[in-house]
Amino acid sequence: MLQPPFPELTDVLDMMGEAGQRLSEIGASEAAAGNISVCVRWPLEVRARFPLTETIALPQPVPDLAGATFLVTGSGRRLRELRAEPAASVGCVVVNADGGTATLHLAYQRRFQKVTSEFNSHLAVHADQMRASGSNFHAVIHAQPPYLTYLSHVPAYQDTAALNRHVLRWQPETIVQLPEGIGFIPFQLPGSAALMAANVEALRKHRIVVWAKHGVMARSDISVKRAADRIEYAETGARYEYLDLTAGGQAPGLSVDEMRAICAAFGVTQTVV
Repeated sequence: MLQPPFPELTDVLDMMGEAGQRLSEIGASEAAAGNISVCVRWPLEVRARFPLTETIALPQPVPDLAGATFLVTGSGRRLRELRAEPAASVGCVVVNADGGTATLHLAYQRRFQKVTSEFNSHLAVHADQMRASGSNFHAVIHAQPPYLTYLSHVPAYQDTAALNRHVLRWQPETIVQLPEGIGFIPFQLPGSAALMAANVEALRKHRIVVWAKHGVMARSDISVKRAADRIEYAETGARYEYLDLTAGGQAPGLSVDEMRAICAAFGVTQTVV
C-alpha cells in the first residue's frame, strides 16, 4: 500500500520507462517482446496527455477494480523506447462502474491499435493480488530474459523445486531478494486462458514465475522497478547456472545450510530451502 503523496501520471510513466530500459539492457525484451502494466487506485489526471477515448471490453470482469486506472504498454511497442516516448507506447485503461468495460485513453502520438495481447494475464494478476491485499498500487512485467528462458527448455529445470535449487545458489542476494523463490509454469499457449489461470495461481506463491519456453512474469506492490529488479536477480542466477553448465558443472554454489544461514542473518523468512 503506497502512502501519500501519491505518484502522479508522469512519475508512473517515468518508472515504467526506466524499467523498460533496464530490461532491454539485460536482453530481456528483444524488439517488441515484453510488456508492462501498472494499476493505481488513486485519481490520475490522464486526459491532458491521453485525450482520445474509446470504450473497450475487458478480458474478464473486475468489479472490485471499478474506477481503477491501468497504464499498459501497447501491442507491438518496444520497451526500450518507452522512456523516450511514453505517449506513443502506453494506453490508460480506466475501469468503468460495471466492471466489465473500460475507457481506453490514448494519445495522438500512439503507435499501436490495442494494448498488449497479454493484458488478460496482467489484469487477472492485478485483480487477484489487489483483492487479497487491499493495496492501491500493483505493477506487473512480462519479459523474456534469455538465460531463464533457455533453462525453461531443459527438462532438468522444468520443476519449481529443481529450478530454485539451481538458480538461487549462486549469490547470497538472490534468496534474500526472492525469498519465495521462482515459480514454474509448464508451457501454455501465449495469451491463453490456461496461461492466465496458471499465472494467477503461481503468483499467489511467488513474486516471479517462469513461463516455460516463453519468458517470465514478475510483480510488485511497491514499484515498477522493483518488479524489474526481481527479473534481473533471477536472470543473473540463471546466467551463472548457464556458465556452470558450459564449464562442465564444476561449482557447487551455495549449500542449503549456507542459504539458510544467510536468511537467518538478514531476518529473511524464506519458503525455498
